[in-house]
Amino acid sequence: MIRVEHRHGGIAWVTVDRPQARNAMTFAMWERLREAALELDADDTVRVVVFTGAGDEAFVAGTDIAEFRVFSGADDGVAYEKRIDATLAALDAIRVPTIAAIAGACTGGGVSIASTCDLRLGASNARIGIPIARTLGNIVSLRNVARVADVIGLDAAKALLITGRLLGADDARRTGFFTEILDDGAALRLRAHEQAEQIAGLAPLTVRASKEIARRIRASRALPDGEDLIRRCYGSNDFREGLTAFLDKRRANWTGT
Repeated sequence: MIRVEHRHGGIAWVTVDRPQARNAMTFAMWERLREAALELDADDTVRVVVFTGAGDEAFVAGTDIAEFRVFSGADDGVAYEKRIDATLAALDAIRVPTIAAIAGACTGGGVSIASTCDLRLGASNARIGIPIARTLGNIVSLRNVARVADVIGLDAAKALLITGRLLGADDARRTGFFTEILDDGAALRLRAHEQAEQIAGLAPLTVRASKEIARRIRASRALPDGEDLIRRCYGSNDFREGLTAFLDKRRANWTGT
């Protein structure tokens, strides 16, 4: 589930609360996250939003792979990526500053959610990556990759996709993904609240205008269409094999078809 908690001083906390599944997102949770973003953006009492995951084992471990059982072909993949893009666009459009407080695994869609935030704080056990080349054999949308690349650079984003590796907290900070690393989950949550309070006490119009300037600069860049790549991956035999292998807890036999 997605929990939204309003705290004193105009600070809202959004918690991805499914720790038994490493906070992996169901399709319904993605939609609820989009709705929460729209609600927070429309709330004039909110000054800062903090995003985090329940527990210390994961921020968001991507989308629950079991959700893809219903997919029958490329059209489903295209529709899914468009829904994810709509949620991320809603997060990106929140007019007040956003902070991601990340402990444990931040993978796949978790990296995308964190990349929409203005600041990212990590616990020392944080790990980030987009390991789809060794799990499901799908691809994320071109706009989604561009969003991550805006944070860590295109070559670093490409390396995450091609290698499927996970970066530890210190390596992720060196890429620019994290602004600070804290010792543990408790210190992380405390620092996130302190930083939210600090920002909430600043001139709100200046803070919002600063965020909007950056958003408009990014939005001014035209991106090519990437639907053909989504169709190629989601409509492939490899996607079906990756899904089946993951659910069967065995190594996938990739064929490139």
